[in-house]
Amino acid sequence: QGQEKLSCNPRKENRTHVVLCELGNPMKAGARIAVDMELSVSGLEDVGDAIVFQLQLRSKNSHNPNSAVRVVKVPVEAQAAMELRGMSLPATAVLPMAWQALEGSRQLEDHGLRVEHVYQLHNKGPGTVSGVTLHLAVPSHLGGSPLLYLLELGTEGGMNCTEPPGLNPMQV
Repeated sequence: QGQEKLSCNPRKENRTHVVLCELGNPMKAGARIAVDMELSVSGLEDVGDAIVFQLQLRSKNSHNPNSAVRVVKVPVEAQAAMELRGMSLPATAVLPMAWQALEGSRQLEDHGLRVEHVYQLHNKGPGTVSGVTLHLAVPSHLGGSPLLYLLELGTEGGMNCTEPPGLNPMQV
């Protein structure tokens, strides 16, 4: 008939988390109670694809003190929107058609114009992400002729990168 707030207390029993809610005492025989519970659960990163709740009514009644255990499986789905941003510095580079790299030189300017490509990977949320892998394919040749010479690779923000094969082969 009416609505009342429950008094619930979390505790640990046998390595599991238990939430004990007091529904009222004494209850009349045949009483029916509907309970809506909202739970806030943290640390879901390592639970897999679902979290399992076991529900049971316990009573001090000597005839049937414990109801059957009901298992409720709630799917866990992580949501995060990733966004990749990129830019080149300078934004435009034009080389003369007859330009040739100076063979054997280890000076950067003898091999062409330096172009820096910067990529930023952003998590727009709402969840956190880990174990993200970004594969970036950079064309180093066009029509059999050198296009981009991969000089170095750097990261910021605790990321790990695997150097591509052929990075700075002339040790410029």
